[in-house]
Amino acid sequence: MVKLSSAGLAAAVMLPTCAAFAPASSYLTNTGMMKSLVATNMIPAELVTEVPAALLSAADVATNTATAAASSTNLLSFSDQGQNLAGIFFQASLLPYLGFLYFLSFRGNRTPNLGNFGWQYLLLFVLGTIPSGIITKSVYGLSLANVDWLHGGAEALLTMTNVLIVLGFREAMTNPSYSENGSKYGNTPKFVAGGIALAFAATCALGTKLGFEGHSAFLYGIGNLPVDTVTSLPFVMHSEPENALSIPTWAIHCSSVIEFLFAMDIIWKFSETTGNEKWKGLTWGMLPLHASGICACTYHFFYNPSSLQFLVELQAFFTLLGNLTVAIAAYRIADSNGWNLRELNPFPKSEVSPEGIAIDEAAALPYNVMETSESELVLAGKLAALTIGSSYIIKYGELAFDLPFSENGVAAGAMVFGIPAITAFLYYNRGKEETGEGFSLPSFGGKDGEGLSMADVKKFGVSGTLAYVLTELAFWAVAFPVASTALYQTTGHWPDVFNDNSDRAAVLAFIFTGANIARLL
Repeated sequence: MVKLSSAGLAAAVMLPTCAAFAPASSYLTNTGMMKSLVATNMIPAELVTEVPAALLSAADVATNTATAAASSTNLLSFSDQGQNLAGIFFQASLLPYLGFLYFLSFRGNRTPNLGNFGWQYLLLFVLGTIPSGIITKSVYGLSLANVDWLHGGAEALLTMTNVLIVLGFREAMTNPSYSENGSKYGNTPKFVAGGIALAFAATCALGTKLGFEGHSAFLYGIGNLPVDTVTSLPFVMHSEPENALSIPTWAIHCSSVIEFLFAMDIIWKFSETTGNEKWKGLTWGMLPLHASGICACTYHFFYNPSSLQFLVELQAFFTLLGNLTVAIAAYRIADSNGWNLRELNPFPKSEVSPEGIAIDEAAALPYNVMETSESELVLAGKLAALTIGSSYIIKYGELAFDLPFSENGVAAGAMVFGIPAITAFLYYNRGKEETGEGFSLPSFGGKDGEGLSMADVKKFGVSGTLAYVLTELAFWAVAFPVASTALYQTTGHWPDVFNDNSDRAAVLAFIFTGANIARLL
């Protein structure tokens, strides 16, 4: 006679009852539980001999599948959340960018027409990512970063933006007849930019009909080395994954980063051309946007893994932060050139207003032309050499190392923060050499450095409030990815701070601890 413990009896009664009302998947799970009870002698083996072996095997498969699915869910939850956060940040960044364009276009600033058009052209890049993103998701089920022919085309609009900015500001600084005769290029750069935008639109509309696949290369991969040639290189240790960027797409990214650094340098020098030091503030304001570009390149360097999805949200945050900082910088430039609230009046301005007359007179002043030792042709040659060289070095040089295939969040973070930090340090030293002061912010501390209070913030009005908000945003931009990466390295899954209370508590605890350590230091 079979004897049951009280717990075993309860289990023997409840499991079949639950199975009668539960779906098949639940029954398989319960069968697995029965095996566990047999193993612990809570249910004798005789009671489960009638369960087919195939069903018990299926229970094991179901249990393993459920475990794998849970693990996959933990891995993807932060990726999806990162995409959502990235979307929120990117959407929020549009309004401050429109504010930036408004203040930059103020007539008293004497912003070069072509350079101003370049900043406005960036809106086409933003617009272009919408249809390209829809196509990559709906047709291929991939992200834009992994569909090379659309990815490279969209980024080409960003590259064109930087080219227009560099051309416009550089010509205003170096062309003696610019103030009287305007740009020597005429409308040619604008027509070229418009042609590139139309070509990209046509590609989006016809690309799938032309047979482009998910991993088809941008511009048919012109410049890519044959696979046999790559594998024969003595330093190559790895083969490229199918989502690796092509040479044309890497060239677009490298040129964007290099051209943006050119633009930062030219706008810094534009302060001498206009005699207004506030233009240097725009260079500092562009620094987070530079960091945003480094985030994208770092993500591609590691072949866009889901485990480094935090780079995407960090890129979006730096875009938001950068649009805020350039908007503030443009406001400071406009304010120094006579802008006031009356400029918001949409009705025609009075032609006899003393303030309006003074602004118009300032806007008509000629630029202080600077001598240059390089022609546009030489500059273009340098840019092309740096772009092509960097593209080949990154694409094929990284195959010699294990790092790009390691999905190392710490290394990725070091690249994202390290490169812009070097750029900031160089401009700090440059400012120190030119003016004796590298970089300064308003002091918000109390007496004798006692710390910051809300009264201190209010004392500085709007500028104090904005500085405080930007400081807080910068803190969270660093703290959240670092805390999330630390949790991932510890537990093996990315935190789901929206749905999992324990993950949310762990991330906040890490940030709270780090903040207090920073205060002690």
